[in-house]
Amino acid sequence: MSQDAIVMLKDDHKEVRSLFREFQKSSTTRARKGRLVEQIIELLTVHTYIENEVMYPRVRALLPDLEDDILESFEEHHVADVLVVELAGMSPEDERFVAKATVLIENVTHHMQEEEQDWFPKVREGLSRTQLREIGAELAQAKESAPRRPEQPSALKKTVDAVIS
Repeated sequence: MSQDAIVMLKDDHKEVRSLFREFQKSSTTRARKGRLVEQIIELLTVHTYIENEVMYPRVRALLPDLEDDILESFEEHHVADVLVVELAGMSPEDERFVAKATVLIENVTHHMQEEEQDWFPKVREGLSRTQLREIGAELAQAKESAPRRPEQPSALKKTVDAVIS
């Protein structure tokens, strides 16, 4: 039996939050922060990909009243993607590395809170358990082939523009 889409996405959020907490510890060395950022980049790249390619388009088609929420989520993903691309090209020794990672953490934390407190309840209310499991199966399949490293911003924009139109 496939897993509920919202449960899957919340599980991803828990994993990301755990990495964020470790990054933010004052005792974490720059080298360890660099390794954590690599893990964060991979998790966020996969997560935003499956949301952009599967979750948002499916929910948009099934629950058109949530279109504004979905468009806002696409924009929040775009901001995170830009930061991820920039971080991927930086060294932990770069002067702005920790600051940029901190801004990414703040933005993604805000996005996850909005999803969990506002958007997910609306989706759960509007879709059946069967629909959420079907979307969950699609998310799991997309996760297998999802990119693990960020795409260039122009490719991301084309993907978002294609889904929105």
